[in-house]
Amino acid sequence: MKKIAIFGASGMTGICAVDAALNQGLQVRALLRDPTRLPEKYHSQIEIIQGDVLVQTDVEKTVKGQDGVVVALGTRNDLSPTTDMSEGLKNIVSAMKKENVEKISVCLSAFLFYDPEKVPAMFKDLNADHQRMFDYLKEQGTLKWIAVLPPHIADTPSSPYTVKHDVSPGRVISKRDLGAFLVESLNNPEHYQQVCGLATNVQATSS
Repeated sequence: MKKIAIFGASGMTGICAVDAALNQGLQVRALLRDPTRLPEKYHSQIEIIQGDVLVQTDVEKTVKGQDGVVVALGTRNDLSPTTDMSEGLKNIVSAMKKENVEKISVCLSAFLFYDPEKVPAMFKDLNADHQRMFDYLKEQGTLKWIAVLPPHIADTPSSPYTVKHDVSPGRVISKRDLGAFLVESLNNPEHYQQVCGLATNVQATSS
């Protein structure tokens, strides 16, 4: 894998995915509604396409010629009802199929491991769109998809962490480790068409 498209690159997790991709020597292309939200230092290091994930032609420009896709779409702490993330994912998958791109990792939420009635009320609307993303992703049998369900995302240094399929192994993950996993998992067949929970190791959080 040499080229990667990142959606949501100006968010907390997205920036860490950009860092991880650059550290691996990958060429990065990012679709951004507002490029000024991405720190200036990245503007000379990656290819930026100004546009919207809800506009199919913008998404196709971003995906064209890439080897893999990272999706780190978010709402910037807006917890009101939305379908933007799920509709954006549909556009991304459609573009991938058109451009014959197979690998995609998608950042969702560990709340998807919960029974719906146990999700905190303030997150129910956001979780509903994550659920729509998750359900749609699982229908994509022709893609090498990775569903990443992180717990609380912390602004902490990178540290040892655990990845498990179909279960959350803990309560917190460094944003740096999450961003790196979103990129690295694209080249790891053991995670294809898998639901990945990840969390910082207990020893690391207590040290």
